[in-house]
Amino acid sequence: MINVLKNFASGPIVYITPEKIFTFHGIVITNSVFYGWVSGMILIVTFVLIARRVTVRPKGGIIQFVEVGITYMSNLIESSFEDPERGAKYVPYFISLFFFLLFNNWLGLLPGVGEAFQSHGNPLLRSFTGDLNATLAVGVVTMGLVYIASIKEVGLKEYLKHFFVGNPLNPMYLFLGLIEMLTDTTRVISLSLRLFLNVTIGEIVIAVFAYLGGFFAPLTAAPFTLLELFVSALQAYIFVLLSVMYLAITVNHAAADHDEDLTDEPVTETMRLQSEKA
Repeated sequence: MINVLKNFASGPIVYITPEKIFTFHGIVITNSVFYGWVSGMILIVTFVLIARRVTVRPKGGIIQFVEVGITYMSNLIESSFEDPERGAKYVPYFISLFFFLLFNNWLGLLPGVGEAFQSHGNPLLRSFTGDLNATLAVGVVTMGLVYIASIKEVGLKEYLKHFFVGNPLNPMYLFLGLIEMLTDTTRVISLSLRLFLNVTIGEIVIAVFAYLGGFFAPLTAAPFTLLELFVSALQAYIFVLLSVMYLAITVNHAAADHDEDLTDEPVTETMRLQSEKA
């Protein structure tokens, strides 16, 4: 009985931080980065093979699910913009981002990830999205694209203008605008933490119930693994959806202001002509 309690108290082994597995030209490569490379290569090979088998007439199997996912995400991205042609330009990046996150989330749930393979006493494979450094890097790159694309689409002046609800010369509007700009910069952190925490917590829950199951670990962990498959897909979707919304809000806001300016000009001209006739 005492031994059982000791084993229960010891708990399962859960890795939160990435571990070094080798050094490349002075750069430390962690197990999460290495597995991210593996996941990326699997994703590229898979989609190249799928692309070669795509036909005009839909097929069944995995190709059908990929086509449905791409079509759904394409429509979502384009419909987020008032001008669908603008949204179509960003479809390739956001769809690639979605499947990259989805693959990394799902591949991190494979049985061999973690303790199964060791390198210098450390796990060889670790989920890429289970590393805060990795999700932060994805968040920085994604929001960097959003900022650059926003400025490219509407111009620097219009981009800065959308932070202010009124004339920036008004101290109150200036203060609110600066707060809005500060809030905008925190989106990188919110995107990164949301993805990292959901993936990591899911891995911890699976590890705990697998440990409690002992010999029956596959059965006790199976329901939570299936749940995490859904959560992982949902988190990849939310990450991309929020990123698209951040870009679309800026572009749509600038387009609305531009339309208002065009609408006001004819009215002003008509009033001027009427006053001259009077």
